[in-house]
Amino acid sequence: MDFYGLVQRLGGVNFPCIEDRYMSTHMSTSSPISLSIRSLVKASGELRVSLEQAVLPEPGHDEVLIRVLATPINPSDLGWLFGTADIGTAQEAGSTDAPLLTARIPLAGMPAMASRIGTPLPVGNEGAGVVVATGASPEAQVLLGKKVCTLSGGMYAQYRCTKAALCMELPEDVTATEGASCFVNPLTALSLLDAMKRDGHQAVVQTAAASNLGQMVLRICLKDGIEIVNVVRSQAQEELLRSQGARHVFNSTSPTFTQDITACLLETGATAVFDAIAGGATGTQILACIEAAQVSKLTTYSRYGSGVYKHLYIYGNLNTTPTIIDRGGLGASFGVSGFLLMPYLEKIGPEASSQLKRRVMSEIKTTFASTYGRVIPLTELLSLENVRAYSQRITGDKFLIVPNKE
Repeated sequence: MDFYGLVQRLGGVNFPCIEDRYMSTHMSTSSPISLSIRSLVKASGELRVSLEQAVLPEPGHDEVLIRVLATPINPSDLGWLFGTADIGTAQEAGSTDAPLLTARIPLAGMPAMASRIGTPLPVGNEGAGVVVATGASPEAQVLLGKKVCTLSGGMYAQYRCTKAALCMELPEDVTATEGASCFVNPLTALSLLDAMKRDGHQAVVQTAAASNLGQMVLRICLKDGIEIVNVVRSQAQEELLRSQGARHVFNSTSPTFTQDITACLLETGATAVFDAIAGGATGTQILACIEAAQVSKLTTYSRYGSGVYKHLYIYGNLNTTPTIIDRGGLGASFGVSGFLLMPYLEKIGPEASSQLKRRVMSEIKTTFASTYGRVIPLTELLSLENVRAYSQRITGDKFLIVPNKE
């Protein structure tokens, strides 16, 4: 049986004839067509995000072809989708059958897009599906017909060809929807806590604590007995986290926020901060509160502050304005660094990385469960209504894409 015959037998290839004119093409060729999202930055400063069609590739020796069943929209995916474009200028320029979204990129944002100009990029960091064809290697063939999740990129597509080594087989009782978000949030949450422990911290503060990832960090801390101080921006978010067992939750909009959280930091001894906001001074303000808590324990004056090491791990970018590092009140012993998942996994090595991945798989329905506010087909990803909704990154309104929805 040839490659495409095998795909049809194992995967039930869906021929999504977006327009009538494509039907004759599908019926007259032995090469199935897959739809996928591509993001293109033009030298003129125009962003064009489109739904493209392409012939399915044949898997290489160590590759697998995945029929994508579910893929989430994470904040990190928005950078691939829209780059530095101003979403306020977005317009639908295509049709229902061939959606196309355009937007303007501010002049100040073009330098960051220089390497992307003229190259249509695939989008979607992670997802899950069924392996419908493989290359000849044993590592690839063992996954044939299996449900897998992957962090291969290009997952906003009906089919994705990728290295078998980038896939993890899902347990039989885990659906593609449950496994779609196995990598980015769960491994980032675990890796942040792993980094904190390796750096000698015993307790942590986190901003944007009611986010999907923030809730995972909370669940890990509750399970592992780690003290965690949660910072949110609304009463509803505060109530949400308390309902999940959080003991320490503080609303940053409260007029007594600084005094309240400083007292808690004295109690918990938290010296690490996980910051998803990045822009503005929130992160260093919390570092200053940690320092104030530590200084209050001193019995003699020190011009260098408490001497207790404090660290701000910036892993998100919810606020795209410049990060303000105000050294006043921080003492002399502090650090600020960016945190990115893949470099960290490379840093700790394959054995430690595998341990983190095994934990995710063992707790995918509990500690690392993801919830979604909306489920949409791939063809609706570029509707202006949806774009405006998911680009706001509202807590509790996470989007899941089902690329092969009939």
